[in-house]
Amino acid sequence: MSPTRFGNVMAAVAFLLWGAMPLYYQFLPNAAMDELLALRILASLPFLLLVLQLRKAKSPNWAALIADKRSFLFAGIASVMMCVSWSAFTWAMTNDRVLDASLGYFINPLLVIALGVVAFNEKLSLGQKAAVVFGTLGLSYQIWQYGELPVAALLMAVGFALYGWCKRHVKYDAISSLLVETIVLLPIAAIYMAYKMGSGTSVAVSGDISTLLLYLGAAPVTLLPLFFFSEAVKYAQMSMIGFMQYIEPSLQFVLAVAVFGETFDNVKTVSFGLIWLGLAISIIESLVKVKPKPDLPQH
Repeated sequence: MSPTRFGNVMAAVAFLLWGAMPLYYQFLPNAAMDELLALRILASLPFLLLVLQLRKAKSPNWAALIADKRSFLFAGIASVMMCVSWSAFTWAMTNDRVLDASLGYFINPLLVIALGVVAFNEKLSLGQKAAVVFGTLGLSYQIWQYGELPVAALLMAVGFALYGWCKRHVKYDAISSLLVETIVLLPIAAIYMAYKMGSGTSVAVSGDISTLLLYLGAAPVTLLPLFFFSEAVKYAQMSMIGFMQYIEPSLQFVLAVAVFGETFDNVKTVSFGLIWLGLAISIIESLVKVKPKPDLPQH
């Protein structure tokens, strides 16, 4: 399998898992968003160490990781960007706003495509340009009709686009990169949970064991797709990742409307319809191409 195709497969798996994630959050109605995020960070470290053991992989050489200052810096920034994105996502999941999450991740590919063009000099085909135009029109129409910015959706989109951009500059393997990202945020999460427990205001810890396990379970549920995504950004073109990200919001949209019964009014019909039209054009264009683009060299 070529490096580019491998990257595309990894991206597809990541976005399929992310798209199905609202199903997990249905077991956590009215969850405390702050604790959910903090416990996810705390539980990530032992989970990643367990993955290392199961894969019989060598423990990361921390001296070498820190010595690569550029990668360490970008991994640290990536962890903050992911924290921003997941804070907004968690709010949407725990407040019956799955459609907001879907919109956010429909916007995100447009930003990723823009980053691919600006930061990596990637060229867009006619179909990709059409997708950007129709996606922008769809978002603009919803903002115009509702008279407000979809703040949660925008935070998710911007945070995750910048996360992907940062990961492009990280030379670590997937597990090492996720370990560094976790350790950067670990002290903050630990101090916060210690405060919540000390003040007796922790929802997760003061509840029954099943509630605590569900909170802690958010770590592996969110880390698995991040692992696949970390592999994807090393090999796939940023513009291709941008379009494959439509898998995630499409699944979330179906779950929001068909399973969770969220309202899908005329404004959303037009807005999402324009976005889908652009996506359809780009997909059709890719299917009728005869000569594939050459693979990117392996990093």
